[in-house]
Amino acid sequence: MSIVGTRVVRVEDEKLITSGGTYVDDLREAALTGAVHAVFVRSPIAHARITGIDTEEAKQAPGVVGVFTAADLDLAPQQVGPVTEPFLATDVVRYVGEPVALVLTEERYQLADAAELVDVDYDPLDAVASIDAALSGEIELFPGGGGTGNVMQVNGAEEFDDAVFADCDAVVTQTILNPRVAPASLEVRGGSAAWGEDGRLTLWLSTQNAQIARTTVAGALGLGEERVRVIAPDVGGGFGAKIGADPEASLLGWAARAVGRPVRWTESRSENLTAMTHGRAQQNTVTIGGKRDGTVLAYRIDVVQDSGAYPRAMFLPTLTEMMAPGVYRFPVVQTRSRCVVTNTTPIAAYRGAGRPEATAAVERAMDLFAAEIGMDPAEVRRVNFIRPEEFPYTTPTGGDYDTGEYAAALDKVLEAAGYAELRAEQELRRAAGDPVALGLGIAAYVEITGGDASGESGRVDIHEDGSVTAYTGSSPHGQGLATSLAMLLSDQLGVPLAKITVKHGDTDEVPRAVGTFGSRSLQLGGSAVRQAADEVIAQARELAADLLEAAAEDLELDTERGVWQVRGAPSSTTLDWARIVSAAESAALSADVWFGDGKPTFPFGAHLAVVEVDTETGKVEVRRLVAVDDAGPVVNPLTFRGQRHGGLGQGIAQALLEVVNYDEDGNPTTATLADYSFVTATELPDFELVDMATPTTRNLLGVKGIGEAATIGSTPAVHNAVVDALAHHGVRHLDMPTTPMRVWAALNDVRKAD
Repeated sequence: MSIVGTRVVRVEDEKLITSGGTYVDDLREAALTGAVHAVFVRSPIAHARITGIDTEEAKQAPGVVGVFTAADLDLAPQQVGPVTEPFLATDVVRYVGEPVALVLTEERYQLADAAELVDVDYDPLDAVASIDAALSGEIELFPGGGGTGNVMQVNGAEEFDDAVFADCDAVVTQTILNPRVAPASLEVRGGSAAWGEDGRLTLWLSTQNAQIARTTVAGALGLGEERVRVIAPDVGGGFGAKIGADPEASLLGWAARAVGRPVRWTESRSENLTAMTHGRAQQNTVTIGGKRDGTVLAYRIDVVQDSGAYPRAMFLPTLTEMMAPGVYRFPVVQTRSRCVVTNTTPIAAYRGAGRPEATAAVERAMDLFAAEIGMDPAEVRRVNFIRPEEFPYTTPTGGDYDTGEYAAALDKVLEAAGYAELRAEQELRRAAGDPVALGLGIAAYVEITGGDASGESGRVDIHEDGSVTAYTGSSPHGQGLATSLAMLLSDQLGVPLAKITVKHGDTDEVPRAVGTFGSRSLQLGGSAVRQAADEVIAQARELAADLLEAAAEDLELDTERGVWQVRGAPSSTTLDWARIVSAAESAALSADVWFGDGKPTFPFGAHLAVVEVDTETGKVEVRRLVAVDDAGPVVNPLTFRGQRHGGLGQGIAQALLEVVNYDEDGNPTTATLADYSFVTATELPDFELVDMATPTTRNLLGVKGIGEAATIGSTPAVHNAVVDALAHHGVRHLDMPTTPMRVWAALNDVRKAD
């Protein structure tokens, strides 16, 4: 019986629940002996000229080893879109949290006092703290620095052609806000840097991609990549915000060289909430039109991406545009996007990165259209789904979908939820005037995983004792990938899990890799390991043929027992892996491959949220969430379920309560966990997960990514449910997060209008 597809407890967990993980802040490496500690002095003002920085008093403070400003650096600023971003602010600061100086001390407890003594003179400037303020162009953040006004990038035509809606019976337009959120990973950012006697820099970093981080740091410091080693120890979550290396990582390497000592840095939680990149922050204006039979004839999305102070996020609206039509066979799709800069923390990738925004927009649009024509939202979706026989399917925006059963996914969810009965309950409660309103929200989604299509590395070594070591370019940070890869190898090689070790996250051990983002790890990293194991098996077959004096084509690997034998003669002489390796010329059988044939895959699903809204207080409670998340064949149901649970929780959180807020001067008002709300177990129901698996042909395993899927479907499902609960009160739309205050205000506005 194959271990693949069975529930296996994660091999990573024993260490985590006994001795505990080893994170950047836990490192006690010999190379870090005598390390100094680092803190960044960050701007408390969103927009200001720096008229002077006095570091003399700070340099005299107890324990201070060095104080550095932009004037001390010999690093060229980073190019981000059409502008540059300095490592330390030079003449202007552009967001609260932008680094202005770097302080090093002997002991960690000395950092705060020393940083306080860095005297920075700021001449405040008016701030651009919202998308609307950025588009107005009244205040230009980069005068003459690229872009037009505050618009750093434009995709699509300047004007839309309204003729596409001419034959529509109904047309609806709505502006939808996808709010800014903080990744808030359990482990904040951190890193340690040390230079060796050989002139190489070793950087321990909390990152999702050691190899990308190496490239970034080497480039910033003007070094060849061979002179930089990056090691990612245990990583306490990333959610996309830890892809590669932030500018602070390069400064650690620079500072360690400047003072001739190792440097350690771990940020505070408030620093993390204001200085680590944020996610989402899109304003989408959608227009949808079609026939009263539910057929959509045209769909339009106009995307405005808030990039924050520096336009690191210009790739995000591109993904939103590509995934704009979602699961629907819209004959016409119009898209346009603009990236604007504001005096806020820069935006970058966050779980889903552009795809959740597309789904949130189109799924709200479908509900708005259904309400306009008086049709059940489930039926409107059925009318417009891409049909199974149409795959592979190319969308009007260039999406190359592999496989899908969109109607089947929705039908499974509605049946499992008892949709008809829920609608009947809703009608009864409305008729009775129940102040606690029942809402049902549907979302059907498709997303792209492995969208970079750049492949991944994999290496498999079988040792003299029959044990196996796998090296993967994918870099797990809580997903259970090591277990999944070990399961694949156990199934393929017939080696017990206990004898398989998976290594990752060290650029010396895995020199070439892409890493983890975009739900690419299993479909690309897993396929690379599978391909490497296939090559090892081919090597072993030839060795076994010599040892057994048989033709290679007559041999088989019995994976139940982990032995080689002559096919059809199980009682004959057998050879285990240890015996095979002993006949090899080297100490191990080894294959190192690059799996580069994988195209992007397109997981899909359907979610139904059932909410109750207290119309007297505005409080929303998610009563049920029923979900199909189809990512193809499942390697380990336990980790698969865990990824779905985590995604559902984050998606619900965005719909109900998560948002990073700024006042009109660009001051963050959610800079601590006392102010920034994220979801806990008390706000979540027991998830009702429905299974469905549609394989892809685009990789060796037939799998698609699952890391972001549940997040993408759950947010619009809950959002739609809240609006649905209030629809009979006259509420047509409500922006996320649907907090009690927003719900109450929307109901109050309707009452005033009446």
